[in-house]
Amino acid sequence: MTTAALILAAGESSRFGGYPKALLSTGRRTAVRRLVEISLNENLDPVLVVVGAHQGPIARELRDLPAEIIDSPRWYEGRTASIQSGLGAIPQDRDVLLWPIDHPFVSARTVETLMGLLPTDPLAVWFIPTWDGEGGHPVLWRPPVRKDVLELRPDAPVRSLIPEFGPQVRYVPVDDPGVTQNVDTPDTYHDAYGLWLSRGED
Repeated sequence: MTTAALILAAGESSRFGGYPKALLSTGRRTAVRRLVEISLNENLDPVLVVVGAHQGPIARELRDLPAEIIDSPRWYEGRTASIQSGLGAIPQDRDVLLWPIDHPFVSARTVETLMGLLPTDPLAVWFIPTWDGEGGHPVLWRPPVRKDVLELRPDAPVRSLIPEFGPQVRYVPVDDPGVTQNVDTPDTYHDAYGLWLSRGED
């Protein structure tokens, strides 16, 4: 069974003056194109991009790629609402890589590492990459997580579920500061971009 990619790009990017974070530059391509292409290269299927405030420009940016655009009509209620919209389009028995667009500088090697753990760890249902002891994104879920996420309030943080899974949550150290770089302001974007370039990533 393949793993689905669920890329979250539904927010209004208010701290960027309304310019979609999904269309920020990550070198030779935009952030959303980079995440989609990495997901496709890892043979994730389906690759879904959840959109909301900027559906039109994001859909146009991806029109030549085999990614499915999922509209989240309740995106403004919270990130979990967008996650729930995306999960509704994924087969129930599918593992899910959840990748928010505000972590655009994650190394492709990190995705490879997470995917490689699936066949080696039958206990874990929630894989979280860590950098310098701090958890980040993307995270990898097995199907048991799905039901709990769908039952959350749309404005409740998904991380509030972590204690419920106890030893079934696996923290995965990676050599990748991108997993913890939350690009939520222009300053954090420029800092993360500079560090990413210095590491010679693509």
